[in-house]
Order: sequence, then structure tokens, then C-alpha cells
Amino acid sequence: MTKPKPEDMRLAKEARLVAVVITATMILWLGAQWLGGKAGWETRFVFLFDLAALAAFIWAMVVTWRIWRRQKRPEGN
Repeated sequence: MTKPKPEDMRLAKEARLVAVVITATMILWLGAQWLGGKAGWETRFVFLFDLAALAAFIWAMVVTWRIWRRQKRPEGN
């Protein structure tokens, strides 16, 4: 069995980070929505959590796209 290349290890680390960010964002967003409903927060405050979650998902999509593009490169580049 061969040792993984450093580039492959870096891509795997970034992919794990994306997975953690997506999971944590979803859990925190759902928790904020539930808590906001129970506590009677104003809509404008709950909307801030929506924007933060949207920003995290956009970041995750961009990083995922970059990982995908790096995997598509021919060997040697």
C-alpha cells in the first residue's frame, strides 16, 4: 500500500473541514430557529442567523468547488 500524496492529504483535510462546517451550521441554525420561536425573538434577530447560515453554506460550496477543481487537474500541474 502506498502512502498518500501530501496534496491528497490536504484535500481530504479540507473536505473534512467542509463537512464539519456544514453539519455545525445546520445544527446551530436549527437550534437558533427553535430557540427564537420559543423565546419570541423578533424576526430581524432570527434573520441574522439565516444570513450567517447562508454565508457558511456559500463558503462550503466555494471550498467544495475548489477541491473538485484541484482533483480534476492533470498530474504534474
